[in-house]
Amino acid sequence: MTRTEEPAESSCCLNYQCRSPLSTRTVSHLAGLLRRHLKMIRSWWRILPPGRIAVIVLTVLWHDQRLADMAGGNNLSESTVRRWRDELIALLAAQLPSAATSSTAPSPSPRSDSGSGHDLRRV
Repeated sequence: MTRTEEPAESSCCLNYQCRSPLSTRTVSHLAGLLRRHLKMIRSWWRILPPGRIAVIVLTVLWHDQRLADMAGGNNLSESTVRRWRDELIALLAAQLPSAATSSTAPSPSPRSDSGSGHDLRRV
């Protein structure tokens, strides 16, 4: 059996571009989070600037784009895009308030004055 390194007949690489409805504010916020994180962990180098990383991650999340497609179109490895995606999701999750300190915690149900513990809404 012979092995060939040539692509199959009529196969070619497919690249496409799309517009993502991402606001400048969203991209800037995510890039700022990443910049602060990189400074905190003392990482002085990434293959792309934080703004470009933010756009790639948001595109992956917004369009449910395959990691391999986004990686190949940007000359990156799939594992790099996966690591960036997980890292930025963790940074965003760290900004969320915890359930214990949330002001939207459910309030106790109204009780009757007699102290019987019956819910007034069911009467």
